[in-house]
Amino acid sequence: MDTQAFEFLDKKLENIKQSYSTALGEGGAKDFGEYQNMCGAIRGLALAQREIADLVRRVKEHEDE
Repeated sequence: MDTQAFEFLDKKLENIKQSYSTALGEGGAKDFGEYQNMCGAIRGLALAQREIADLVRRVKEHEDE
């Protein structure tokens, strides 16, 4: 199975995560609620990236069998 689509998706998620991180670092959250929302988005994106990496690893292991 070609994993290029997963790698592309991972890069897109990383770019979005970096945008949130940069905005937070520059004081982009207007209030505590927005800060929590942005932090939650970053956590969610990181979780999605871990799941994608795990899926790619499993696919590669299955192909090696």
